[in-house]
Amino acid sequence: MMIVMNIESISEKSNAMTIPSVLITGASTGIGAAYAERFARRGHDLVLVARDTARMEALAARLHQENGVAIDIIQADLTQAAELATVETRLRDDARIGILVNNAGTAIGGSFIEQSTDDVARLVALNTTALLRLASAIAPRLAAAGEGAIVNIGSVVGLAPEFGMTVYGATKAFVLFLSQGLSLELAPKGVYVQAVLPATTRTEIWGHVGADVNTLSGVMEVDDLVNAALVGFDRRELVTIPPLPDAGQWDALQAARQAMLPNYRNEHPAERYRTVA
Repeated sequence: MMIVMNIESISEKSNAMTIPSVLITGASTGIGAAYAERFARRGHDLVLVARDTARMEALAARLHQENGVAIDIIQADLTQAAELATVETRLRDDARIGILVNNAGTAIGGSFIEQSTDDVARLVALNTTALLRLASAIAPRLAAAGEGAIVNIGSVVGLAPEFGMTVYGATKAFVLFLSQGLSLELAPKGVYVQAVLPATTRTEIWGHVGADVNTLSGVMEVDDLVNAALVGFDRRELVTIPPLPDAGQWDALQAARQAMLPNYRNEHPAERYRTVA
């Protein structure tokens, strides 16, 4: 079942003509709720998408009272095809929406051989398929308009199989690659694509994997994470990694990767593989 609600702004019509609306998934709590608060402060009308209607209603009422913005609430489970399709339709048809924050995601506990196939499939559906379909729904319209932004929330785990979250990390590696590829395609058309890669952040996702976040070290607060991500957004960074102290390390990784590109086109195997079996 899906519920769509609206909290009107007195200045909704004038705001819609000048400041784009922002659709945020996973908006009931954590990173998504913090993004909603920050964009509301900036005067953006919002479309909040999540499963928890009560939390979204409370957040929407507060943000409307504090900032006077219009807020729509869409109760939806993005792993359900019909409910995901409704959000896709909103992104395709609502020309006021100029920014998509693809934040919805989850994790599951245990090693790969301990995780059930059904649980893994649901994880992939939310972390990759839903994110992809929502980006696909809005990107053509933004490209035609020559403006707009797509923010995809990934994770540093997508860069580090050593962290041991195999399937979760694979979904976040997908988010990073997709974001980088979309940026190459869409930036010339005026559309900004940002990948945000948090590390350990104080959100409810840790409960999904059976971990107590209070026992972990190096935990970033949600407000700090989103504030940093928005600094990267305003600077039009392609990849924002809030916990990384030295941006040169990311630049070096990119340079090393790009240095290999010409060697992928060789006609013959590398010398080290030319042995007789």
